[in-house]
Amino acid sequence: MVAAVVTLARARNLFGVVVLSGIYSFLMATVLVAMDAVDVAMTEAAVGAGISTVLFLGALFLCRSEETKPVRSPWLPLAASIAVGALLMYGTLGLPGFADPNAPIHTHVAPRYLQQGVIETGVPNIVSAVLASYRGYDTLGETTVVFTAGAGVVALLRRRRKGPKE
Repeated sequence: MVAAVVTLARARNLFGVVVLSGIYSFLMATVLVAMDAVDVAMTEAAVGAGISTVLFLGALFLCRSEETKPVRSPWLPLAASIAVGALLMYGTLGLPGFADPNAPIHTHVAPRYLQQGVIETGVPNIVSAVLASYRGYDTLGETTVVFTAGAGVVALLRRRRKGPKE
């Protein structure tokens, strides 16, 4: 994954960037499978490696395949990115350790879902209850984002068509 990111950062061919980002998403999906988050891995594979790659290729159809040289120096955006990354890393210091059995998710949320899930949602399958009921707004938001991106690409592609006068 690190090699894909480094290659992505150095690439100037936009088609290569789209392909590498799809490869990165696929690699991320395999990491999520290894972490036993199969539902998230399937979403990452479908949205990250699948739909996003197709949408980026559609957007790439509208522009040149080579990135232009920046007018200004990239030092300010680089410094901002490093600062945000450092802030995010600082924010993770207070989180519980990976697979910590005393983490709040294991002591409060998961037991409630297992004990009250069928009663509160009426869905006998707890995974479906979590994804469709407890996380319903999250799933709705994800599908809205993908739909909006697809509609944007379709709108851009429709603008590119030349009329009968041209």
